Formats: sequence, structure tokens, C-alpha cells
Amino acid sequence: MNSSLMNVRRGEAHRATLAALAWAAILVAPALGHAQAAGAGDGGVSAFYAWKDAVPATPGKLLRGEPQEEKLALARASRSVRILYSSTNGLDGHSPIAVSGALYLPRGAPPEGGWPLMAWAHGTVGIADVCAPSWAGRSERDITYLNHWLDQGYAVVASDYQGLGTGGGHPYLIARPEAYSVLDSVRAVEGGDFGLSKKVVIIGQSQGGGAAFAATVFAQSYAPELDIRGTVATGTPNLSPAGFAANAKANAEAADNVSPTFAYVLLILYTIAQTDPSFAIADYVNDKAAATTQLAKTACLGAIEKQVIAEGLTFKNSFKKDPTKPLIATAALMAYPTLKTAIPIFMGTGGKDLDVPPPGQKRLARDACAAGTRIEWRFYPDFDHSATVNGSLPDSTPFVNRAFAGEAIEGNCAATLAGQK
Repeated sequence: MNSSLMNVRRGEAHRATLAALAWAAILVAPALGHAQAAGAGDGGVSAFYAWKDAVPATPGKLLRGEPQEEKLALARASRSVRILYSSTNGLDGHSPIAVSGALYLPRGAPPEGGWPLMAWAHGTVGIADVCAPSWAGRSERDITYLNHWLDQGYAVVASDYQGLGTGGGHPYLIARPEAYSVLDSVRAVEGGDFGLSKKVVIIGQSQGGGAAFAATVFAQSYAPELDIRGTVATGTPNLSPAGFAANAKANAEAADNVSPTFAYVLLILYTIAQTDPSFAIADYVNDKAAATTQLAKTACLGAIEKQVIAEGLTFKNSFKKDPTKPLIATAALMAYPTLKTAIPIFMGTGGKDLDVPPPGQKRLARDACAAGTRIEWRFYPDFDHSATVNGSLPDSTPFVNRAFAGEAIEGNCAATLAGQK
């Protein structure tokens, strides 16, 4: 291939990557509900979230727990417990940190061996401490979803992720911090006195679909002792170059449209600032977007989205300096380290998903199949991003039941690789 043609193709890939990152439709979905009413301001949570002593060097140690307020408890849970546990800073890969979350136990007596455990990874809520779901609450969609699993006889542990509720920034969409937070939540509650079994299934939606996928593939090196039987991910972002290219058309068309999903781009700016000390948000954002960008530091997703619409913000009209280079550098940190795992994965994709375009999700399923992972991919033509969560339950519930039972799950990679739905 001649050098000029190679440069042209590099430029096309470069623009596709920017379009996919710039238009956060590929990335995440809102988890609204109570989080919108939680108030504004980084900090603003109770003293429970501030661990004053040295954090244990061993990740996954339960630091403390307390009953959640009645308004935050799940109706189908016998106990709803706010937890604080040790984890590893996913940005530097070694520093001990404290992470918060919640544990929900089913009603009735635990089965022999203890309650099977599901590790829930939530979708985007914002980056301010007050947006942490264990503090702010969960959307009605997620409440319905988690209550379903409790009714199946499964306990649920739900990480807030690094930097949400607890000190330090939330490295939004970075794969390793999210994976570590989810895996260490499992270690923490399995080491407590909660009557849990060692069997685990990871579940997640949108940002949490990515976190669930990341936790599954990182478990091989970070938490190999965990007995993870399977993973369920819906609306899962494909943060690879191939995924960016698959979504390029949809994202390029949306880049000049006023949409609430531009709020995700503003959240990503704070991730860049955490990973690149030379990056100053004020150097890139123009006056039109400055107030909304500042709001993203303290408010939850619903408030940011409303202001995006009110100000008419788009990717094209919000920057005074091209953010291409730092966006692409950060994209490398968002990518999954591998697509190959021995753990079977259920993936649900809505055909009307505007937040995480279906082409990228399908490409992720196909690439994971090609890597040797057992994928069960289900396509729901009439579901949007949010509807796929509970709409996929008729398929994901038997998948989870089989996974916990230790049955062989081969997936449907042959059909997926052939392009069938």
C-alpha cells in the first residue's frame, strides 16, 4: 500500500474515532429517577462515604456497612445495606482506595450454600458524589430490573464505582477503574456475614454494560479466584477502533444536533482532566458551553441534560479548540484489554437504541465471538436503549439460571458471525 493511501485511511479512521467519541451516543444511557433530585455539589454526601483511616492494601475488604434509608431500599429485598469497601485505583493500578455501593438480599431463607450473587453495574448518573446510586437512589427502570433478580432468589451487590460518593474524581468510562470497582464489591460482600454463595453473575446496562464486560475480561488477571458463572450486558458500548468505525455514520450525522446525550461529552472532559495533567477544560470549551460544563462538575445527569437543551449545545458549537488529540488519547484507556474470556456473556441490543448505536454493539458481539468468547447475542428491533434492560429479561433470565446451575452455555456465535439476528 502506498504511503499517501495509508495516510488517507489513517485520516478516515481518525475522523471516525473523533466522531464516535465526540458524540456520546455510542457510550452511555441515563439512569434518572431519584438522582435528579439529589441536589448539586461535589461532596454533599454523608460521613459514611469518607474513610479517614488508611485503606487496607488488600482490595475487596468490607470497611463498614449501614442500613439504607427506606426510600432507597428495594421493595423485594429483605435487607438493603450501604457498603464501603477497599479497592484499587484503576487509574494508577496500585493505590488502595475506598469505594461505596449497596447490597440487597432476597426475602426468605437462603438456599444451601448461600444466596447466589449478582453484581450490578449501573448506567451513567453523573460524576458528582451526590449522584452515587447508593446515596441518590435508582431509576424506576433499574428498580424494576433489580427487584426481578431478587425475586429469582439472587442477592445483588451494586458498586457506585471509583470516585462516585467517595473521594477523588470519577474516571467516567475508563474500563479498568469500573472493572476493579465491580470485582472488589463482590469480594467485599462475599467476605462479609451475609449468607452468600461464591457463585457470581455480573450484570450491567450502558456505561454499566461496558463496566460488566470490562469486569468479566479483567477478572482473569485481577480476581481469578472469583467464581463468575456468566455476564449479562445490555446497551454495551464498543470502545474499540472497530466499534468507532461501525458507529461513524450515525455519530457524524448527530454531531451538529442538539441532543441531551451531549451531556456525556462534557462528563468525558473531566475524565480527560484526570488522565492528562496538561489538559485544562477551560482551554477547549467556549463561552457558550462554559456554564453547562461547570454544572457537569456538581450536578447529576438529568440537570446537565436539561441545560444542554436549554443552551442549544452541540459538539460543533461548544469548543474553541479542537479536542481531537486528548479525546483519542483517552479512548485508549476506555478500551477493553481483550475480548477473549472463558466466561459466557449475554448481550442484548435494542434496534432503536439512539444512545449506543446498534452497529457498534453488534460489532462487539461479533468480534468477541471471533476472539473465542461464548456470546449469546439477542437483537430486539422494537426496543430503544432503555427498554432493552427489562425487555431482554425473558432471554437473560434463563441464561442466568443456566449459568448459576453450571449448565453448559455455548451461545449463538455461529449465527452472530453470520450476521443473523
